[in-house]
Amino acid sequence: MKIMSKGKASLSSSGASMSKYDVEVESRLKALEKIAHENCSDGGGGDSETVRIIEAVLRKIHPNWDKLVGKEKAGG
Repeated sequence: MKIMSKGKASLSSSGASMSKYDVEVESRLKALEKIAHENCSDGGGGDSETVRIIEAVLRKIHPNWDKLVGKEKAGG
């Protein structure tokens, strides 16, 4: 009798199952957040161009980003 093993999904901090894709997206997001927080904590109040770039990257790697953060796309 052959026993088949099942893959184990990763868990988010809330305990929800996450696909391999979700784990990769979360990893990228955390790296981008770290950069954004470093830029905001330098006393300069943040760089709006950097924020726009980060948001554009997030939209590119996760097509549903606006829905996840509760925003609707403005004009496309």
